[in-house]
Amino acid sequence: MFQRLFGRERKNRTITDALYAEIVAAARQPWFYSEWEAPDTPLGRFEMLSLHMFLFQHRMHDETGASREIAQTLIDDFFADVEQSLRDLGIGDMGVPKRMKKLARMHYGRTAAYADALERGDKAALAAALERNIRPDSMPWPQAESLAAYVIEADKALAAQSSESILSGTIRFPAAA
Repeated sequence: MFQRLFGRERKNRTITDALYAEIVAAARQPWFYSEWEAPDTPLGRFEMLSLHMFLFQHRMHDETGASREIAQTLIDDFFADVEQSLRDLGIGDMGVPKRMKKLARMHYGRTAAYADALERGDKAALAAALERNIRPDSMPWPQAESLAAYVIEADKALAAQSSESILSGTIRFPAAA
């Protein structure tokens, strides 16, 4: 029995690691930073990773069973990664919990705004939310329209991918260019 349990955990870890690597790779596409001028800073990279994590979670929202477990594991991995990044930046043990709470609020606030705009099919509202969150110091940000179009395309592309494919550890985001 223990082998079955540990075997399943190891298999799920392989799947979630592969999915998380795809999400990170999508968030780090150079086009976002070079052409669309997303800030290539720790906070800017957090924003882009948070956006792609949102896209994955949005795709998995209505799933059940193993899909739901994998979605939860990935969000846990995302926040563990964010916490490790804070520590790598030199934030001490006393400061990490406060910053993690702030970053979690930021993530969930953004995901609510992005989900609302996507579900209403409101590209302008999505672009405004992206601009407000990714480039708050550089408004106006004309590239927000292009990023909003990418988000809409990515949402459709992820929706078209089968649950079986995702459960096997494969997810594909469109190219940003």
